[in-house]
Amino acid sequence: MKAGETPLLNFLNGPKQFIIPIFQRTYSWTLKECEQLWKDIVAAATNERVAGHFIGSIVYIQKGLYQSSNIPEMLLIDGQQRLTTLSILLNVLGTAFAEGDPQPEVSQEEIQDYYLFNKHGKGDLRYKLLLTQTDRMTLINLLEDKELPKPFSRRIVENFMYFGKQVLESNLDLMTLYRGITKLIIVDISLDREHDNPQLIFESLNSTGLDLSQADLIRNYVLMGLEPKQQESLYNDYWYPMEQSFRNTDNVIKFDRFMRDYLTLKTGNIPNIRQVYEAFKLYTQGAGSNSIEEIISNIYKYSKYFVSMAGENETDSDVRKIFQDINTLKVEVAYPFLLEIYNDYVQKCLSRDEFIDILKMIEAYVFRRAICGIPTNSLNKTFATLSREIDKEKYLESFKAVLLLKDSYRRFPCDDEFMRELIVKDVYSLRSRNYLLSKLENYDRKERVDVEGYTIEHIMPQNENLPLAWKQELGDNWQEIHNGYLHTIGNLTLTGYNPELSDRPFIDKLNMEGGFADSPIRLNRDLAKLDHWNETEIQNRSRKLSKLATKIWKCPDLSSETLEIYRKSKKRGHEKMYTIDDYKHLKGDMLNLFNLFRRHVLNLDASVTEEFLKLYIAYKTITNFVDVVPQKNRLRLSLNMEFDEVNDPKNLCKDITNLGRWGNGSVEVGLESSEELDYIMALVRQSFEKHMEHGNE
Repeated sequence: MKAGETPLLNFLNGPKQFIIPIFQRTYSWTLKECEQLWKDIVAAATNERVAGHFIGSIVYIQKGLYQSSNIPEMLLIDGQQRLTTLSILLNVLGTAFAEGDPQPEVSQEEIQDYYLFNKHGKGDLRYKLLLTQTDRMTLINLLEDKELPKPFSRRIVENFMYFGKQVLESNLDLMTLYRGITKLIIVDISLDREHDNPQLIFESLNSTGLDLSQADLIRNYVLMGLEPKQQESLYNDYWYPMEQSFRNTDNVIKFDRFMRDYLTLKTGNIPNIRQVYEAFKLYTQGAGSNSIEEIISNIYKYSKYFVSMAGENETDSDVRKIFQDINTLKVEVAYPFLLEIYNDYVQKCLSRDEFIDILKMIEAYVFRRAICGIPTNSLNKTFATLSREIDKEKYLESFKAVLLLKDSYRRFPCDDEFMRELIVKDVYSLRSRNYLLSKLENYDRKERVDVEGYTIEHIMPQNENLPLAWKQELGDNWQEIHNGYLHTIGNLTLTGYNPELSDRPFIDKLNMEGGFADSPIRLNRDLAKLDHWNETEIQNRSRKLSKLATKIWKCPDLSSETLEIYRKSKKRGHEKMYTIDDYKHLKGDMLNLFNLFRRHVLNLDASVTEEFLKLYIAYKTITNFVDVVPQKNRLRLSLNMEFDEVNDPKNLCKDITNLGRWGNGSVEVGLESSEELDYIMALVRQSFEKHMEHGNE
């Protein structure tokens, strides 16, 4: 590798051509980056004390060992964004010189011959910078002052117009501006094809401008080391179609999300979204005999599934509607599992009806949990490992059993819990309230109602200062009823006449034009049969709608006999089942102390579970937060946290980092008597809250 500092214009001067490899991202600088470059140039131009302004490095490698032309061709590894932007600006400046007064020092022809064109180059070799895809002809036509191609690169044209406006409206004369450009400094880095690793150098550069996305890094890693013909083949056959499909979702960022989900599916581990590239490198390095083409083609296959789901362009309308509902619930954590069952569906391991049933159960699982207020920070781990628990010979049946056998914070809420919580839930504050009302309104309905075209109506008005008619309607305890039921499902409906209904008495809301009795909305049908709206009617409607909700978001149906078979099979898959009787020190006073402690721990939250293991007793929520080793004269507790995290005013805790104790964590504390319990529980609660808060990391 050869590297040296040099003025940008000196670097561009002379016969040479920089070619953007086919796998590089297209030109992507926005007006924000152009504005910063313009400010830097103006600052350098107007400050005589500034001898130079550094704008980053330009990294390239000679295209071939043997040149068939006297114009050297270089593959540009890093610097495309800056070189393209400065070529646009130099072109604008050259035109301005041509249209203004003649300058003794520089002309349009000199700018073109020195920095934009290879004067004696033929064909594509005429241009010093050769971009890819639509960028190429857009830049060439601008330089040649020709009509733009169709389609053209929007970014290049936007930035061309921006610099044209800046040059025209700037108070700087053209020569001062040109001198500002002459002060731009780069680091010229030339790589040796035989000895340098372009990818490692590419990763280590700290370039200015837009950060590379995880997708950019992965694409370059996959393709950069290949021979040009293989690069072009893999890029055109797999990578480019994949990139285009993600662009069609209007969210290129989704590619990073897809790669995280793909890696989760393949490895069982969930990478941090900002470290997907590093996780991908580890995955490919451990891919064994799989060639890079096999890996890319597999990624391409799963990307089509992802786009069908996230982009909601699945061709089967019934399946597409469920994907729309799942996306409305923002269940991104389910996507690793969705990718797998989508593939199994495509491969005919699942029938269409089974696939739809599983999708609906996923939707119900997530929504029921949201209504019941079950913490979501374990869902990513649940879905990441879900497929391992399924017997694909009995796909649908085993999936139902897996969901029904989930307990604690992973549970599938039963009908009674779901109905009970939905009746009292503040539905109006729910993020998915429109989704809820839409599903209730459109249940078993062929002519769907677009809920977004209506507003949510409080039957009993929101106004804290209820009109007298409403106080009389609700009765003596009107304030208690108003506070308790205002935002619940029983008091909410849909209307197109929200301003007209306002705070009117119920009977007026019922009978006026556009009122409940005159409404095409099914949610209003039962209201039309009433004469009054009070606590009893709100409760009746709440129960009816919550009962309907159990039909929409169904609990898996499996006979108790079949479920018991799966339960026994699950137990057989584990090691020996331990009980409290297996701990020789848990007897007498120590057993009484343990029972007192366990009651306090289990009462921390409904999600807390207890597991008797060979060497200790574990208490878990998202994961273990305290483990108990029964000893002759005390209970030895391991808190699953770092020693410097614990707040221990009495200094009872011991740092057991790297001591190899049974249990999890770096904090140990002993419980010897019930008098110590309150203080010990304060320590335990710290570990519990830590894991509840950070369970999704």
